Amino acid sequence: MARKIVILTGAGISAESGLGTFRDAQGLWSQHRIEDVATPEGFARDPDLVHRFYSARRIQAAAAQPNAAHHALARLEAEWPGEVVIVTQNVDALHEAAGARQVLHMHGTLAGALCAACGHRWPATPEMTPTTPCPACNRAAARPDVVWFGEIPYFMEEILTHLGEADLFAAIGTSGQVYPAAAFVQEAAAQGAQTVELNLERSEISRAFESRRFGPATEVVPAWVEDLLAGR
Repeated sequence: MARKIVILTGAGISAESGLGTFRDAQGLWSQHRIEDVATPEGFARDPDLVHRFYSARRIQAAAAQPNAAHHALARLEAEWPGEVVIVTQNVDALHEAAGARQVLHMHGTLAGALCAACGHRWPATPEMTPTTPCPACNRAAARPDVVWFGEIPYFMEEILTHLGEADLFAAIGTSGQVYPAAAFVQEAAAQGAQTVELNLERSEISRAFESRRFGPATEVVPAWVEDLLAGR
């Protein structure tokens, strides 16, 4: 029996809570180029645009509710006799809202603000602007505490340790196109972990997994958790 389970979650797990992905035909991401709103260069060019974009995302995420997939993972964490670690690419707080406790946000959180001048972190207000001051140094250098393309994800050393200890690795709702997360399945498999993909459809890296389950996250994740707990 798998004692330690490491789970990677991506935008697909929150899509059914109304939070759009990069690839949605409608929604916030479809209105902007990624280069303009999710890179350090984009922020340097137009900080007002980036702040407006993330303020809209922050307000949207605050209104969202966890769905059956989030609740199923929280149940797994609570009832599994071993350890369950959730590593998420998502910047929303829906895992925590569902009751999960051991969650690593490798791409940061919408709820956080970061001072680009001194590195201080604090809870973000619903709306921030280029003139929002840092409470530590008072400089107008606030930015969202999220990891943009070209930046190093958070908690990488800790994540790699967990992957090396995993008996079972699962990827849920991920595209398999964003690294380093797309390589986690190889990292875990190299250390002997079983691997499973749960996704709406095949991803770029589906062939790297031993097993796969396809369908809406609110259906496949609760069913997978039920099977795991039944086989304890």
